[in-house]
Amino acid sequence: MSTRVQVRVPATSANLGPGYDCAGLALALYDELSAELLETSALEIVVTGEGADTVPLDDSHLVVRSMARGFQEAGLELPGLRLTCHNRIPHGRGLGSSSAAIVGGLALARELVSDGQRLLADARMLEIATELEGHPDNVAPAIFGGLTIAWTSSDQEAGSGTGMGAAREKGRVEVARFVPNSQIQPVVAVPSQPLATEQARGLLPATVPHPVAAANGARTALLVPALTTNLDLLMRATHDVLHQDFRRFAYPQAHALMTELRSEGIPSMISGAGPTVIALGVAGTSLDRTAVAALVGAQVAQHPDLAAAEFEVVGVEVDVVGAVALGER
Repeated sequence: MSTRVQVRVPATSANLGPGYDCAGLALALYDELSAELLETSALEIVVTGEGADTVPLDDSHLVVRSMARGFQEAGLELPGLRLTCHNRIPHGRGLGSSSAAIVGGLALARELVSDGQRLLADARMLEIATELEGHPDNVAPAIFGGLTIAWTSSDQEAGSGTGMGAAREKGRVEVARFVPNSQIQPVVAVPSQPLATEQARGLLPATVPHPVAAANGARTALLVPALTTNLDLLMRATHDVLHQDFRRFAYPQAHALMTELRSEGIPSMISGAGPTVIALGVAGTSLDRTAVAALVGAQVAQHPDLAAAEFEVVGVEVDVVGAVALGER
């Protein structure tokens, strides 16, 4: 068993427009977490950066709870430890901060326990992280990096025989991972005020008509080719009719910014549950990262209501690695 380990976990942008609760993209904005086992039962937590003044510093801390779940998987109780979190992922902004905490805690546990690479292999980590988070869209890219489509199988998918229709384990979380096109250059506009995911989810209707579901399903099906091999599809692939308009009252400035950017031909979406807006520049075109960031800034400057949201506009790379152990430092 190791006594001190460090891991790095990327931010993530879920949904990507129509891919509600299934699509996610890892971004090169990282939380770095380290854990050191103590000879006593004490729990020491140091947090710097995002959330330093707001997150709990006891065993209710999400990283600690996730580590405890990881140790439980190995049949162990969480020992005394010193946890240090250097957080760069904004909290409550739709960039996967809670998923990063969950995946980070599980990754720390994997590095600390004996045989952790087998007990908490990526597939099992995905299942546990989904259990803790409630859905896999953010935790999947945080673990695997790149572009992911994740889902939970159900007994409705069960078939017979050993072919494509063979029964799957009920409730199993599955993921398909893709390497995004290297020309994609995300730009995020992060407002100063957070938004609780529960608030955004509470605005969604219980059901939608079949034509709406069909239209959204068609756009979701375009996400993978649009983000990997056919960049000409990006605008059409990122058009959502399932959730963003229903939740516009929770993030009116972000929704207005997204709408303005799309009118300029920039593929733009609400990141996760919001209120961050993610826009996709394309390297080698007139709408590369620099141009997109400038247009975002111009839109914010031209509209007083957008300026009031105090958006921070940042260009970020796509992360294609996911959570990694950095070793002792």
